Parts: sequence; C-alpha cells; structure tokens
Amino acid sequence: MNRLIETIRNIFKIEELRQRILYTILIILIYRFGSFVVIPGVDPNQLSNLQQSSEGGLLGLLNMFSGGAFGNASVFALGIMPYITASIIIQLLGMAVPYFQRLQKEGESGRKKLNQIMRYLTVIIVIIQAPGYIKNVLVQLPKTAVTPFDGVSDPSAFFWISSVILLIAGTLFIMWLGEKITDKGIGNGISLIIMIGIIARLPGAFAAEVAARFNQGGTGLLVLVIELIVLFFVMVGTIALVQGTRKIPVQYAKRVVGNRQYGGVRQYIPLKVNAAGVMPIIFAQAIMFLPITIAGFRQSDALTGFAAAFTNINGFWYNLVFFLMIIAFTYFYTAVTMNTNQMAEDIKKNGGFIPGVKPGKKTAEYLDTIMSRITLPGSIFLGLVAIMPAIVASLMNVTTGFSHFYGGTSLLILVGVVLDTLQQIESHLLMHHYDGLTKSGRIKGRIGRM
Repeated sequence: MNRLIETIRNIFKIEELRQRILYTILIILIYRFGSFVVIPGVDPNQLSNLQQSSEGGLLGLLNMFSGGAFGNASVFALGIMPYITASIIIQLLGMAVPYFQRLQKEGESGRKKLNQIMRYLTVIIVIIQAPGYIKNVLVQLPKTAVTPFDGVSDPSAFFWISSVILLIAGTLFIMWLGEKITDKGIGNGISLIIMIGIIARLPGAFAAEVAARFNQGGTGLLVLVIELIVLFFVMVGTIALVQGTRKIPVQYAKRVVGNRQYGGVRQYIPLKVNAAGVMPIIFAQAIMFLPITIAGFRQSDALTGFAAAFTNINGFWYNLVFFLMIIAFTYFYTAVTMNTNQMAEDIKKNGGFIPGVKPGKKTAEYLDTIMSRITLPGSIFLGLVAIMPAIVASLMNVTTGFSHFYGGTSLLILVGVVLDTLQQIESHLLMHHYDGLTKSGRIKGRIGRM
C-alpha cells in the first residue's frame, strides 16, 4: 500500500505526466456528457422501450461499446464503431490494392492521406447506418415522443436530415476526442474511449446480476461467488494471452572494428503468442454486425431465417462462425504484420543466426513455422475468449449484460488498453528516474491499433 501511495505521488510530481492524465480525464468527461445528449425532437422521458430493447443481443453489444449512448438516442449513438469499420476497410485495402500500399510506404504524407480517406469513409458508413438507427428509434418510442417535429407518426424530412447530420457530427466529434487523447493525453485515444464506454456499463450490469442472484435465495449467493471466481480466471487467462511470448535465440558473431569488439553474444527474439492482438475479434465483430445493420438495428426477436440466426449472440451458428472467423483473421493478420522474410534479412545483416538454422531463406522458413505453431493455440484461445459470454450465459445462466464481461471484445479491450496505458505511465516514471508500477518495472501492454 505504501508503494502504491508513493507511486501515485511520483506520478503527480512529473508535470508533463500530470497534465496528460488530467487532460485525458477532461476529454473522457466530455465524452460521457455527450452520451446523454438526446437527438433533438426525441422526448428523453420516453426512452424506456428503446433502452429495454438495447439490453440484449447484438443491440446490447452495440449499446455497451457506445457507453449507453445507443439506448439513450444520443447524438453519440453510433459511437466510434463506424470509424473502426472504416479503419478495417482501409487496412484490408492496404493489403490488396497497390494505391493504398503505396500510401502506407510514403511516411507522414501517406498517413495523412489515409486518415483523410478514412474520415470520408466513416461519414459514408454513418450515412448508411443512421437512417436504420433513426427508424428503430421511431419504432421503439411512443408516437408522442417526436411531436416537436411535424406530428406523431410521420416525422418531417427536417427531423430525418437533422438527425443524420447530428449522428455524423457525433461520430466525427468522438474521433476528434480520441485523436486529442492520443496527441496530448495518455494512452491510445480511440481504444480508451471504447474502454470507457464498456466500463460505464459494468456497474449496472453487475448490480442487475447481484439482484438476480439474491432473488434466488441462498443458492444464488453461492452461484454469484462461483461466477466471480470464473471471471477472475478468465481475466488471468486473457492477460496471459495478451502478454505471452516465445523467445527465439539468436547468436551474433564477433566483429572487430578498430579497437572495439562487437557481437559474440546471444540474444532473444520475443515472438508474440497473440501477435494480432484484439484486431481479429474487431474484424470478425464488425462483419457480424452487418446483418443487424442491414436489418435496420431491429431486435433479433423480430427477425427470421438467416438474419435471426446471425443476430442471436448466444446462438450456435453465430458463435461457430464467429469462432472460425477469429481463427482465420488471427492467421491472416499475423501473416501480414509479422514479415518473417524481413526479420531473417535483418538478422543476417547484423551478423546473427539462429543456432542450427542456416541464415537467409531457411531462417525465414523456420520463423514462419514457429509463428504458425504458436499462433494456432493463441487463435483458438482467442476464439474461446470471444465466445465465452455465450458459454457462461448458457451454462451458468448469467444475465446478458454481465456475461459480456466474461470475454469477447469487451474483456480483451479492457485488458489491452489498461496494460497499454499503464505501460505509458511506467515509461514516464522510469524516464524521470522514479520506480515503476511493478517491482520489475516492466509492464507489457498489447492491443492492436484501431
């Protein structure tokens, strides 16, 4: 406890770090305030039906990512997910289209051009999604909830146009807040905003689970304790997945330049068990959101056939496809981000070699084989973490809201963002010659950049 208090004091002794933390808190408060600003023309006192419809299924997941703004009919209702979808599309285009590949190699100017294209694409995605969301709001609300705009059952064109513009502005404003956190705050802004939205739903979800268990009597309390133990072990496993590595030994030959000797030592290349981070789940989740987006954000109860099967987050087919997509995307993203040929070339240029393996092509093949072997268990565990909410909801009858925190995108984002942010804070402390947050002074953060 004394060490923790001393560390907090050291954090606020560093002026730059203190300003970054306070700036981040201010931006987060602005974001949370905006989550309760209702679209003009919608009666905030008539939102109970909309909020109830946003508690379960894919709508509940969307509501969690937006920090409750989806169920509040807020100007931030669509949240940051359109931007995430746009960034995924740009990344995929960068892997297949020469024009985008060229922009990725042009440094700062290329990055600015890609960001500009990403913003335009985000606006297009919001324009596609916004009418479906507004239609869902009108269906869920009582007919008297939109009287300020041309009556009861047929809102005016002005209401539709203004609402779409506000939803576009809300998403772009969240993007801007995220960029400001990244530039002047602490941590990755977009990731932090998603994490705050998830955390905002945790107290209410936990309270609902506690109330449900206490209503069951004595056995309910025992089940609640078991649930918390399972949650603890799932979180520990997720942290192990995020931080897990396999070290590959590299021997460097001796070189003498002038009077100085270089090399002659053995070093290790840490290969991540989960080199793709949370991105495979983000990729897969964005695709799994398509059916309900096309259906106009309606509840899965109102859908039939294919749309019903792939909007039921506790259903067999949804989770099977989700699981297989995560494994496929993990291999795909790892193959793109981990260039084994380049790694082998760098080792060779620096006079190094892996013991028992020839430099050059054989080293690249060896690294590729190792990555394939460690990626398989990593991808399977990542898939299991992703479908864990459906497993605990079915086996342990956990409430839908609380089950989201047993795995899936939410838990991985929470773990990854927290570790990444703590790593940045620790870097500031060590740079100013203060003790880190841990005895070893090494927190390994890992989350795919969104």
